[in-house]
Amino acid sequence: MNIKEALRIYFIMGSNNCGSHEPLDVLQQAIDGGITMFQFREKGDDALTGEAKKQFARDCFRLCKQANVPFIVNDDVDLAIEIGADGVHVGQDDLDAGVVRQKLGSDKIIGVSSHTLQESKAAIEAGADYIGMGPIYATTTKLDTNPVAGTKAIQETRQHFAQFPIVAIGGLQADNFAPAIEAGADGISIISAIASAPNPKEATEKLASTMKEVINDAK
Repeated sequence: MNIKEALRIYFIMGSNNCGSHEPLDVLQQAIDGGITMFQFREKGDDALTGEAKKQFARDCFRLCKQANVPFIVNDDVDLAIEIGADGVHVGQDDLDAGVVRQKLGSDKIIGVSSHTLQESKAAIEAGADYIGMGPIYATTTKLDTNPVAGTKAIQETRQHFAQFPIVAIGGLQADNFAPAIEAGADGISIISAIASAPNPKEATEKLASTMKEVINDAK
């Protein structure tokens, strides 16, 4: 798998991000619209727990598997192992990437949230396969985010790690993500721009087509 290409349009979603939409329908529309990776993030107010969370994860994984879209679980290593997910994404306050690697094995994808060059360096040395950097802009989807970082940390990390996969995070929309790609990110992670859109498929298609334009312009 080419991780950089998989990070292009990285959709992150939980059942509580979809408003009045049916979550599995949102995911299917996002897949049909062209997402390249999916992260199952069932956290926050009204999030599913226990067996309901596991079943929802399995249903999401099934849709991704049918479309050959990599399926990543946020933070919950035990759930990822239980359902056979493609990988895990952890934050700075979660398990260390090295510990996650020991639990998952060498063939799974590990992503780590990073806000500085130092955090990126530590994640890479611990065995991460990609880093998520931001927040680029303010976001209302996650209430525990760090202060807005803009694109400076992406530029610094790209200068030091020329080929390492980086995905930008935080408040990204089709009309504002170009600076993150120009700074060195390989892709964008999206929650509300797809999950809260009136038509998730059309929103995803717009993100994907804009991404092609931005990448071509950056060459």
